[in-house]
This record gives sequence, C-alpha cells and structure tokens, in this order.
Amino acid sequence: MSNVTINISFQDKLLADVDRIAQRESRSRSELLREAARIYIERKERWEKIFSLSESLSTERQLTQKDVIGEVRKYRREKAK
Repeated sequence: MSNVTINISFQDKLLADVDRIAQRESRSRSELLREAARIYIERKERWEKIFSLSESLSTERQLTQKDVIGEVRKYRREKAK
C-alpha cells in the first residue's frame, strides 16, 4: 500500500488543536489525521449498517415510525430501572 501526499486546508484554530493533541501524544500531525479519518470511516460504516438493519427489520415486521419510537421508549424505561 503506497502513501499519497495531499494538501488540505484547516482553520488556524483547528490546526492548532490538531498540533496540540499530536504533540501531547508524541505523534506526527499526519499520524493523528490518518487515525481520525480511519475512526470516522469505521463509525460511519457502523451507523450505516445499523440503519440498514433497522430499515430491513421494520419493513419485514411492518413497523411504523410510531412503533419504533414506542419500542425505543420502552427499552429506555426498562434500562433505567
């Protein structure tokens, strides 16, 4: 796997935050940004899978949005006990 160098623009404050965190963790700016991108992509894909499963289950079980909201509220009440 090869590396590609890119140019990217940041607001001064955001770049200062990136540099501060990178320095605190003894990493390069590039390492920090690569990890941030990986985490973002993994999280995005995980949510897409959750929404896809939710959509297929609600279609399969013929659930309305009201049904789903009711189930979520019920789960939260039980979990709070």
